[in-house]
Amino acid sequence: MLNDGNSRLAVIMFGPPGSGKGTISKFLTGKLGLPHISTGDIFRENVKNGTPLGKEVKAVLDAGGLVSDELTNRIVADRLSRPDCEKGFILDGYPRTIDQAEFLMARLQAEGVRPVVVSVETDYNVIVKRLTARRSCPKCGAVYNLNGMPPKVEGVCDVCGAKLIIRDDDREDVIRQRFAAYEKQTAPLVEFFKKSGVKFCTVDGNSGSPESKAEIAAKLIRE
Repeated sequence: MLNDGNSRLAVIMFGPPGSGKGTISKFLTGKLGLPHISTGDIFRENVKNGTPLGKEVKAVLDAGGLVSDELTNRIVADRLSRPDCEKGFILDGYPRTIDQAEFLMARLQAEGVRPVVVSVETDYNVIVKRLTARRSCPKCGAVYNLNGMPPKVEGVCDVCGAKLIIRDDDREDVIRQRFAAYEKQTAPLVEFFKKSGVKFCTVDGNSGSPESKAEIAAKLIRE
């Protein structure tokens, strides 16, 4: 296990859809001074900019295929080689498979990077309540939540006045499928990291603000 306090730090975020791990990760960026790296964002950036890797991803997606572990690993490795990752980084959405985890661990060990896993553990019923209350603006992308951050006028976007919608992936049947897929996909990874001796922290994702959860995560990471 890499535990040199002076080494670069890799925070690996886990959490089911609706756990808030993406928002927590963004708050962690400010608390730890490390960039938040989302694999979804990396894919979109490469495709948008027409990079060689982006062209490979686009070709796969246009053909209706899934991006392979090998291509995903190359894209992540390319992102982690940038100057803003010199002190470390926060990974959100990677790794998703054992092959990706093995690739990442080999790279971190070779470069003297200290990995810490943060798992945002959230009950299914909490996720359903949270996501089914979410409303999105199809025009400007603003997101609201009827339980905590509702629009000023019901059903209308505060920013541009467009009619708010419920996204397909915020419907309960889709949430159930996504949650089940996450549980199936992530369980082996959790076991992998625990067996490998990596520092493993858990954060209660059921209550509290994203910033308070990030504060708890930051404290656990520093311990």
